[in-house]
Amino acid sequence: MSTIRTVTGDIDPNQLGICHPHEHLIGAPPPPYDSQDPDLVLEDEAAAIASVRELQAAGGSALVEMTPIDYNRDPLALQRISQATGLHIIAITGYLKDKFCRPLVEKQSVEQLTRRFIHEIKHGMDGTDIRAGAIKAASSLNEITPAEQKVFEAAAQAQLATGALISTHTEAGTMALEQIALLTGLGVPADRILIGHMDRKLDADYHRAVADMGVYMGFDQIGKPQYASEADHIAMLQMLIQRGHLNQIMLSMDIARKRYLPVYGGNPGFAYLLNDFVPLLRSTEMTDETINVMLKENPKRALAIET
Repeated sequence: MSTIRTVTGDIDPNQLGICHPHEHLIGAPPPPYDSQDPDLVLEDEAAAIASVRELQAAGGSALVEMTPIDYNRDPLALQRISQATGLHIIAITGYLKDKFCRPLVEKQSVEQLTRRFIHEIKHGMDGTDIRAGAIKAASSLNEITPAEQKVFEAAAQAQLATGALISTHTEAGTMALEQIALLTGLGVPADRILIGHMDRKLDADYHRAVADMGVYMGFDQIGKPQYASEADHIAMLQMLIQRGHLNQIMLSMDIARKRYLPVYGGNPGFAYLLNDFVPLLRSTEMTDETINVMLKENPKRALAIET
């Protein structure tokens, strides 16, 4: 039997619905980065609830909250937000890139990290019984540092012990192939890996090489024109779909700043993906069936844990 592990308990995968697989609701970088860039500090639960309701009004019913251990993850806040709104929220165990994780992991062994990841998936996070439903690992720009390597090795062992998805951070889209080689070399099946931020590096040869490895690919910077135009997003999606990779693609927005949220006076907000980007896909004659595979079927399959 398979299940999806949310902050309010396990659900049948068919209950998931439309899911944003890479988002943030509550969290903040550790000092001194929080004061250096306060736009990244998301600590207002009422604002998070208002933002979730915008997503739900657009048709969304789930998200993966990608805030990890080293970024002030708050399982109890996520549980309260889910209870207040009814949104399915999947929390994660794991760590972010070197600048955040190194002080916390450099003195720990791979075995210690692995034990924590497994405990958080099977039993609960941060002294609670709220369980994580996926594992995060990250790399820096054009490198996997020793601290990051340790997290990847622990993530691989925890994946093999639990079956949970590993969802990664690639800095500006780099190191995807190296992440895949590292994880699959440690025994992780390619279809239990979601490579994040692929649309930060919209190079066709690169995308073809990653897709051919059989992993999930996160187009999770939708609505951020400073990184890529929506026309460029759509062109890459069409290329991958034409090559037969539809079942590997997921769409999200990675909203992690106040300036992206209407509740703080920003834009475009969580509703943009469904209210604005999906109509653009339809305008290219992409069918609702194809769109639903990316929004519903792929997250449902990727997040399912065999129990």
